[in-house]
Amino acid sequence: MAPDLGNRVGAGRPGWLTGAVLIVRDLVVEVGGKTIVDGATFQVRAGDKVGLVGRNGAGKTTLFRALGGATAPRSGQIRREGGTGYLSQDPRQDAVPDDTSCLAHVLSGRGLDVAAERLEKLRIALEEDPSERNIARFSTAQEQFENAEGYAAESEVRKLVDGLGLRSDRLDLTLGALSGGERRRLELARILFAGSDLLLLDEPTNHLDADARDWLLRFLRAYRGALLVISHDLDLLDEAITRVLHLDREGEDATGELVEYRGTYSQYLTARERDEERQAKLAERQESEIRRLSTLADKMRGQSAKRARIAKSLDKRVSRLADDKVEGPAARRRLDLRFPPPPPSGRTVLTATELWKSYGELDVFSDVSFDVGRGERLLIMGLNGAGKTTLLKVLAGQLQPDLGEVELGHQVSAGYYAQEHEGIVDGRSLLDHMREQAGLGDEQLRALMGMFGLSGDKAFQDAGTLSGGEKTKLALAQLVAGRHNLLLLDEPTNNLDPMSRTATGEALASWPGTMVVVSHDVEFVEALAPDRVLMMPEGQLDYFSPDALELVALA
Repeated sequence: MAPDLGNRVGAGRPGWLTGAVLIVRDLVVEVGGKTIVDGATFQVRAGDKVGLVGRNGAGKTTLFRALGGATAPRSGQIRREGGTGYLSQDPRQDAVPDDTSCLAHVLSGRGLDVAAERLEKLRIALEEDPSERNIARFSTAQEQFENAEGYAAESEVRKLVDGLGLRSDRLDLTLGALSGGERRRLELARILFAGSDLLLLDEPTNHLDADARDWLLRFLRAYRGALLVISHDLDLLDEAITRVLHLDREGEDATGELVEYRGTYSQYLTARERDEERQAKLAERQESEIRRLSTLADKMRGQSAKRARIAKSLDKRVSRLADDKVEGPAARRRLDLRFPPPPPSGRTVLTATELWKSYGELDVFSDVSFDVGRGERLLIMGLNGAGKTTLLKVLAGQLQPDLGEVELGHQVSAGYYAQEHEGIVDGRSLLDHMREQAGLGDEQLRALMGMFGLSGDKAFQDAGTLSGGEKTKLALAQLVAGRHNLLLLDEPTNNLDPMSRTATGEALASWPGTMVVVSHDVEFVEALAPDRVLMMPEGQLDYFSPDALELVALA
């Protein structure tokens, strides 16, 4: 079992702050010319566990970037007290050089990386010149490092990354050698190691296996600081939070409103449903009264002077009611996704022969051979670090194997969905990304994006400003535009809200083409009903059975 460091991490800090650690007043946040919130005001106090919820594309990640200091708001005040740990959806965009040591990066959470580097330089200087001055300097630095628990820190860091499902030997690499999922886990480790007073975590359970996810839930329950989290992990939202901020923004052109609910996510869903029922009934009563008074006023017009005065008075009442009228809750738009029929292909769609891939002295996998038939669904399974994503990249031609070859069958067109959205480039619009995939007109491409909820002027928005869920939808829209008959999918339901995840799973499950899939989404895998399973890193093939679903969440 992973070590429970919930009380140990940050134990060396002088003490936790009390009172408000995040104070937000009259906040206005914009992205792509659209206003996400206007006049938002709230506080998060020490010990608060707050979930920020809302539909995909509502602007949660954009708001988070402003709260975490990654971007500036249009106006308003954001005050953070004490230390703040902010986990973005893609830490690779942070300005940390790729040649930074992974261990040093985590130690930087407490500033120990600089102290360790200085101590090492003084040690080397002492070896070269054992003068009294160098002995004194090294002794002072060593004492300071020991008082800061520097010698115990490395052991603590290795236990921490192990709890998050990252092998401790990865700490000996540089940041550039890590996958996107590993980079996120390392960044989460750095933030937790720092022992911050305020944690802002955007989808913290992404890329975590079941054990690591359970470890994180235990940590967050025991955490004594303030937590603000975005997550589509319903267990996390129910087990680790006590308050919900709902970003109510139903359309691209709408300005959002933050609505607060006390309790867990399940309690929020019940309370919100009651609120929407009350709102709908009130809107119906107001609309009925407006119709009744308008009809009465119309009947009195053109009659006596007295009745004309009454009609005018009724018109004023109707005008006042219309000004104060409550709008009923907007109907939640359900995604209606349809993948076009795949073009015809040969009987054997893909053949992998004796594939071998290593990084330095580490063999990720070796001697992996298999083939995939037309219309077959192959699920790749294995624990974190087993090489699932690496294998998909080799199959997609994104990586070259050290040995072996991959051969596509007759008339096969492969589409690759990358878990880390590597194909989505900052500084280019959504429409530009779609144009790369097919020779379709802009109107058709925008219609495809609209099917995934990326409608209106969002087509011209910088793709780098999208949330993880919106990037997932854009990448899936690109697959549809490409008209492929083989899909290579690496966690295609990650980052999606429950409704979008279900719609995406149903659309892929009903598509008759060929698929090679990596996924830990049990509901999606069950709907997909794979034909066979490839266990990594052994490369062992077997027929899929419902018993394998128990292993899916662990993969």
